[in-house]
Amino acid sequence: MSFTAPINLPRDSGDSPSTPDAAAPFPWVGLLALAAAVFLSVTSEMLPTGLLPDMSRALGVSEGQIGLLVSWFAFTVVLTSTSLAHVTRRLPRHGLIVLVLVVLAVSNVLTAIAPNYAFMVGGRIIGGMAHGLFWAVVGAYAAHLVPREQIGRAVAITVSGGTLAFVFGVPIATATGHLLGWRLSFLALAGLMLVGAVVVWRFLPPVSHYGARVTDAAAAAAAAAAASASAATDGPGSAVEHPAAVVPEPRRDPTMRAVILLCTITGLTMVGHYTFYTYIAPFLIDEMGVGSGAVAPLLFAYGIAGAVGLVLSGTVFGPRPQLGLVIGIAVSALSVTVLALFAATLPVAITAFVLWGLAFGVLPPLLQTRLLHTASRRIRDTASAIYTTAFNAGIGGGALLGATLLGTVGMTAVPLAYVGILALAFVLVIVSDVVVRRRAD
Repeated sequence: MSFTAPINLPRDSGDSPSTPDAAAPFPWVGLLALAAAVFLSVTSEMLPTGLLPDMSRALGVSEGQIGLLVSWFAFTVVLTSTSLAHVTRRLPRHGLIVLVLVVLAVSNVLTAIAPNYAFMVGGRIIGGMAHGLFWAVVGAYAAHLVPREQIGRAVAITVSGGTLAFVFGVPIATATGHLLGWRLSFLALAGLMLVGAVVVWRFLPPVSHYGARVTDAAAAAAAAAAASASAATDGPGSAVEHPAAVVPEPRRDPTMRAVILLCTITGLTMVGHYTFYTYIAPFLIDEMGVGSGAVAPLLFAYGIAGAVGLVLSGTVFGPRPQLGLVIGIAVSALSVTVLALFAATLPVAITAFVLWGLAFGVLPPLLQTRLLHTASRRIRDTASAIYTTAFNAGIGGGALLGATLLGTVGMTAVPLAYVGILALAFVLVIVSDVVVRRRAD
């Protein structure tokens, strides 16, 4: 087992003749449009974390309840993403992304005008349904735009939208909320969602959809058509062999076991992260002793560090995702431990906080890159839906766990729970290397 050698990619039995041409120009404009959509979606999902104290006071509920808005959003994704992906599996992927951005805009408007907590939960549930469908589509979209050897680069560009949401989206919206009111932040984000829908409609190229299953009857018909074409072209008795146009899909894809394991690691990593990050504003204010006005700049610094981590994931660790995952998880755990132990020592705490942002920044793109490398082309959409479910189950579970710890044992236990969960994820990353390499052999 080696963490430094480039990963030996398994043969993709699901590749089709419509695989993107390696000689074609790299689709920068389309991927940047996709990244813009990701930026808006992630900002919408995580905005309550930066405005948590303000929303708590305005609605007359606890900070833990506002934190649970993230859970409501994420658990809605978990419960609906697979079924919505199934219902919409034959619809054009391009149009679906435009549609979900419009629905996310509506969700943010409902959040902004919410007269009470229950109404706001309803608005977040609508947003969660759209968000789950969004990620079920977007997760594989970048991989459909480029050849296999460029997947890591394409995913890094797409995921950069999420990183920039932490760098600019959440901090700027948080600062706007502190200055002009949190409701205006959600309204402004709704307007940007509509602009993003127009950008995606105009600049994101459509792709063929590989998610629908091919029945044996359809495969037999395609094979018969291919045979007829062969006979017409080569004449009777021709010895020239022609590949079948469509290959029946096996009942069990051989890459599914590794996909499930990688999604389990993703879920655990997100549980740990959002156990702590969801409640980072009260931690910064109460444990580190910074003023509420310093929250947005610190989140900005955290996001900048995450952007550096994203660059590392696409350059240094792109060909070696296993090494990047091991280092990212280990450094995240170490930095959060230092942050928890030295919260009152501001220079040490801020350094650890920024280092945490850097380390965590490499994890989501590397997890998704490794997933798309591992899954056969035939099940990429399915694998992305499972990944989306695991990712958001982790977000919702983490926010719920953090709220429970916050209401029982207090804030000091929250970062320590994060470190313990990361230790388990670290062990599974080591195991996953064995599983993926067996699939490659």
